[in-house]
Amino acid sequence: MSNGRTPFRHTSPSGPSYRRGWVDDAVAAIEADQCRTADTHLIRLIVPALSGIDIYLKDESTHPTGSLKHRLARSLFLYALCNGHIRQGTPVVEASSGSTAVSEAYFAQMIGVPFYAVMPRTTSAEKIAAIEHYRGNCHLIDDGRALYAEAAALAARLGGHYMDQFTFAERATDWRGNNNIAESIFTQLAGEQRPLPDWIVMGAGTGGTSATIGRYLRYRQFPTRLCVADVEHSAFFDCFRTQDRTQVCDRPSLIEGVGRPRCEPSFVSGVVDRMMKIPDAASIAAMNVLSRLLRRAVGGSTGTNFLALCRLAAEMRDAGETGSLVTLICDSGERYRQTYYEPDWLTSRGLDPAPYEAELNLFLETGQPPGFTVADVTNPLHAPRT
Repeated sequence: MSNGRTPFRHTSPSGPSYRRGWVDDAVAAIEADQCRTADTHLIRLIVPALSGIDIYLKDESTHPTGSLKHRLARSLFLYALCNGHIRQGTPVVEASSGSTAVSEAYFAQMIGVPFYAVMPRTTSAEKIAAIEHYRGNCHLIDDGRALYAEAAALAARLGGHYMDQFTFAERATDWRGNNNIAESIFTQLAGEQRPLPDWIVMGAGTGGTSATIGRYLRYRQFPTRLCVADVEHSAFFDCFRTQDRTQVCDRPSLIEGVGRPRCEPSFVSGVVDRMMKIPDAASIAAMNVLSRLLRRAVGGSTGTNFLALCRLAAEMRDAGETGSLVTLICDSGERYRQTYYEPDWLTSRGLDPAPYEAELNLFLETGQPPGFTVADVTNPLHAPRT
């Protein structure tokens, strides 16, 4: 494998240079991908009714694999390679609801190892096609609660490596900097009128990205607070509210990429200042509203983020506060044309986003706070701000 770079060779006094061969080339290829793709855009959303409150959207859909999970997959592969878990020919297995698997399939193809994604059978056809595009193998199961066990078992049968994003997401990413997503946000905000946002809003998926952002805020001593948006069928919110990590949720989340049946090991509740639990219909409504504002389709988890951000913006406006808010565009809506954007799919699952859409549109047009409420809790372990 060659990426066009001359390998850096470490030479001992005794003479011969030493390299780790395939592993060195694999790491170099992944690092070169990061250099080629540069950074994602930070979009300012102009909302005249919210004068004095600046809204920014970090557009993670522009990564080569189309989602926020591209960063995670890169970090997980580097972590596994540098820890000796992946060698030439090692099959890589992941438990994923879709986007992480797409990104991991991309990196597996890049370095030439087989990839297997263990996913719920309900995963969108678009995501399955994307994984197969990168020559990944889709292993679909009926019971999403068995995702972890089946992925571990498949890795054992193949003699491969179970990547286990839900355990390793928070430790695979360098949260102190090195162009992680938190550092990128603050670098891009440096020239703005309000460069230190009041809040960053992040959905609860693996927990790795929220851990990276929350740790970075503390490391840099920024006053910015972190709000994590959870979804209707997920264990994260109740784990946070009760500070009991044994909480579980028996129903699978309908919003792909966020929401988990258990409190994942990578979820670091101590760095989260506040959580909101967003109804699925509200996530879809916010997805539709934001898609119209941007004139392009975004995914359901982006709607979850945007709904929570709008709640925070409404609070700031009511209090007469000015400031800035940041959230993420997690992926493109093109992956969900047969699900979230399909009326029959919504009806079959009892989802009616229309009332939420009307409230959100009114808020963004006039500043009138939305009439609906969402479950909301501040971290009980954090002292009140003074």
